[in-house]
Amino acid sequence: MTLYHFGNCVALVYVPYYMTYKYSGLSEYGAFWKCVQAGGIYVFTQLCKMLVLATFFDSDSLGGGGTGDFNFLAEFLRCSVDIADLLGFAVILSRIPGKGHSKLITAGLGWAAAEVVLSRGIMLWVGARGTEFSWIYIQKCLESNVLLIQHITTATLVWMFTRHDLNKALKPLVTILLVVTIFKGVWLEGLLSVLSFGPWSTIALKAFVSSLIGFVSLHVYTGLAQQIGI
Repeated sequence: MTLYHFGNCVALVYVPYYMTYKYSGLSEYGAFWKCVQAGGIYVFTQLCKMLVLATFFDSDSLGGGGTGDFNFLAEFLRCSVDIADLLGFAVILSRIPGKGHSKLITAGLGWAAAEVVLSRGIMLWVGARGTEFSWIYIQKCLESNVLLIQHITTATLVWMFTRHDLNKALKPLVTILLVVTIFKGVWLEGLLSVLSFGPWSTIALKAFVSSLIGFVSLHVYTGLAQQIGI
């Protein structure tokens, strides 16, 4: 039973990533090692963020007020350091040749896959193989799928932000979406703490927010793609 539960969790996490790679056309372009390269840049970026947090922020400023309490200052400091993720995406996009959606999906998929392997792999191997069944591992797996949407959206927003041929009227919208995405840990987690949502409602709300931002970003990207002919 435990092995069956572990297999379900692994499939729930990694099958969507495989399907994204296969059916987005990346497999036809041989983009596997480009995804690995994006994952390597993710690892380097997270190490840099950890060094910044350890050097410039003490444990009191990053610690919560208590178990389950939302600490606005701590979340704001963490999210401010997450700006480094945007630089990481910019580096990935500058190093991946090609154009169009394949470049953006490669960056987002490689980044998300590296995060899932590092943050979910050990948890599933140790926890999901335990003697007792727990819904928490299913919930963590579903959150990983939400992260896939979020990171592909972030890669798209960073790419559009660096484009000089983006309509000037749309530049503020892209900037706002980037700020909303980076500081989502502040406003979204704060909202969830006020509303006192359960775990399933929390996942549903996070999926809705990520999908909404992704839909708006896709709409802007489609217009830009038609404009520049990609």
